[in-house]
Amino acid sequence: MADKVLMKGNEAIAEAAIIAGCRHYFGYPITPQTEIAAYMAKKMPKIGGTFLQAESEVAAINMVYGVASTGLRVMTSSSSPGISLKSEGLSYLAGADLPSLVVNVQRGGPGLGGIQPSQSDYFQATKGGGHGDFKMIVLAPASVQEMAELTVKGFELADTYRMTAMILADGTMGQMMEPVSLDFDVKAAPAKPWATTGTKCEREHNIVNSLFLQPDELERTNFERFERYKYIEENEAMYEEYMTEDADIIVAAFGIASRVSKNAVNEARKQGIKVGLIRPITLWPFPAEPFKKAAKTAKSIISVELSMGQMIEDVKLATECKVPVTLCNRTGGMIPSPDEVLAAIIKADKEAK
Repeated sequence: MADKVLMKGNEAIAEAAIIAGCRHYFGYPITPQTEIAAYMAKKMPKIGGTFLQAESEVAAINMVYGVASTGLRVMTSSSSPGISLKSEGLSYLAGADLPSLVVNVQRGGPGLGGIQPSQSDYFQATKGGGHGDFKMIVLAPASVQEMAELTVKGFELADTYRMTAMILADGTMGQMMEPVSLDFDVKAAPAKPWATTGTKCEREHNIVNSLFLQPDELERTNFERFERYKYIEENEAMYEEYMTEDADIIVAAFGIASRVSKNAVNEARKQGIKVGLIRPITLWPFPAEPFKKAAKTAKSIISVELSMGQMIEDVKLATECKVPVTLCNRTGGMIPSPDEVLAAIIKADKEAK
């Protein structure tokens, strides 16, 4: 068994990125993800990498664009308001079909909001992330171990599909400490014949660009991109099911909300209530299939969120409104307690009878 080390979630992301082959990090400090930048500032110079604290989030994401165009693994990280500032750059990365990893350790909003944990950037992450027609792969860790594992997975998916992968973690995941195994199998980065690495007069010039002045050319590239997205939806959705086999009630939750919900599910089972949990790991592509399956037998679904209710819309779409879907939520940096989730389960059970 591999040795484990005690790490903060933010530190686990940074170390996993280095293990995955990332040698270029550009960022800007903002709570609750500043430890990622601090870790990279300390480690990158020791391994021949590049750490640069940019003058702004806008600058950082455009530096990511530059390195991504050379085919090297590159990342940035921020928290909610900072991701908003990066949104134009995220759209440019999508328009140029460049792979990168972006980390959002969410805080409460809107506006500057607060520095406590939130999941209210779900829409921003899963419905685009910037202007135009595009998607990002969005990964939602529920433990410090997954903070590390999904960072490696994010780089691999970004390279495979030439697009941005985002780690969408809530502030709790970034700040909590747990034992982590860093013994990863890392896939070698694929060949990138499109990269701007210098021709040595041996091939045609590569051009990285997101500007298409001819409307028919832009339309063609958008259609081609969405064919790739369709393939990702069919092949890359990830989720965990817990006690769903005979469940009359399904709890849907991700991140820290899923850990709270699992405790509530265990207690409800002790009380004789048939309840299970579906935890999306990819928020895009959203794992619709387990919810479609659950809707055939379940009487009710509860979406537990640290927001005013965002994932609940995808749950309703996945179930085609065949069963009632209700919201159990806290916001403003508050986290639902196991007792609050249990109360929602008991209420749903009574209403279903």
